Amino acid sequence: MALFRKQAEEDEEEEELEQILFQGALNGQDANLAKNAKLARAGLVPAKEMITDGMLRRAEIIRLDPKGERTLISFIIDGVPYPGGRMPGKRANAITQMIKLLAGLDIQERKRLQTGGIKAEYDDTKYRLDVTSRPVKTGGEQLMIKVTNVKKDINTPDELGFPDVVKEKAKSWGSTRSGFILSVGTPQSGLTKLALGVLRCIDAYVYSMYTVCEGPSPDVMNVSDFEIEEGQDVSSSILRVIRAEGDVVWLDPLKTEEQTKVYNEYIDQITFVTEMQAKDAASGIGQLYKLFGDPKVVAKGLKGIVSQKLIRKLCKKCREAYRPNPKLLKKVGLPPETKVLYRKPRGPQLDEKGEELPPCRRCGGIGFIGRTPLFEYIENSEGMQALIAQGAGPIDLKAQAKKEKMLTLQQDGLRLIADGTTSLEELQRAFKR
Repeated sequence: MALFRKQAEEDEEEEELEQILFQGALNGQDANLAKNAKLARAGLVPAKEMITDGMLRRAEIIRLDPKGERTLISFIIDGVPYPGGRMPGKRANAITQMIKLLAGLDIQERKRLQTGGIKAEYDDTKYRLDVTSRPVKTGGEQLMIKVTNVKKDINTPDELGFPDVVKEKAKSWGSTRSGFILSVGTPQSGLTKLALGVLRCIDAYVYSMYTVCEGPSPDVMNVSDFEIEEGQDVSSSILRVIRAEGDVVWLDPLKTEEQTKVYNEYIDQITFVTEMQAKDAASGIGQLYKLFGDPKVVAKGLKGIVSQKLIRKLCKKCREAYRPNPKLLKKVGLPPETKVLYRKPRGPQLDEKGEELPPCRRCGGIGFIGRTPLFEYIENSEGMQALIAQGAGPIDLKAQAKKEKMLTLQQDGLRLIADGTTSLEELQRAFKR
């Protein structure tokens, strides 16, 4: 009897780990597990275990990368990849096809990129899992799962941390029915959220605002979705918006020279808002030269360009304070009166007896938790317009922006170092990428 009682106590101590619950594809496609019973037996439980493990580690992205007969798992935590182990290729393939099935994708199609999503719940919290599968040259498919806490999904300029100056600039750029406003950033930098934040800076109660997209349109309060009718294209749809006395229109991300023809056609009749991948604002202008084919056209049409870079925030529970060297302050451009800066712990934390403490439970011993954006903007002022018309490069554009006291990523980064949000080392890491 004592043996059974001891076993029961051990079972209670080993409390079963709660697993993520899948609640259907975002596109409404039925997974039909009965029809795919063999796949479900091989892949459902491992898929739950892998995603749950990633969520316990605070991963915002979970990746499976085939490498020969093995597949590598990696967790992207606050923008930094961490190894999550490896597994046999067959097991990884079962997980990949299971996730695709749950996301409403075609499990028979393995030679082209597919995107979908899953509604999920974990620890009484709703999540959205955005799924991307793409073939790799060496065989197999790479799987990427982006995890979003639906309740904590941030969208407004204030939630996104927009500085007041950026909000005011975006608002002013959208006040006239002409030109285009561009947001730029690197992949996985929150670019679409940035661009939609810029759109939300424009007063939707004062100006008539529409979306015209060939793909899914973003859901923005007080912004109407102007659907492209059968037999029409983007250009004819924008003309309909103009005839309806629209002031601002949101378009698909700018990628091709073909898209710029639409801008050129209506640049004097409505304000365009969109996004484009680029390293920073100045580099974005350089890409516009190529897309539009003439710097003078860019100089005429561009109202302003906003860029952001995400950096990690120090864990406030375990961050380490230190007194900075005055020479360091001068070198990086911080005020000489700065008395204290912060960094992640440089070694194991010790208790009063000098014994090593376990890793910080809040951040898992990483020293950082969460990310925050740095912002910059370039306004097409009179001086900037002259440079753009000449096809000036990033160095000259940045120099002009600094001369006119426009906000730069580096300046915004120093603000966050000074207030203890992040560290000098993290800022240096982010700008080396």
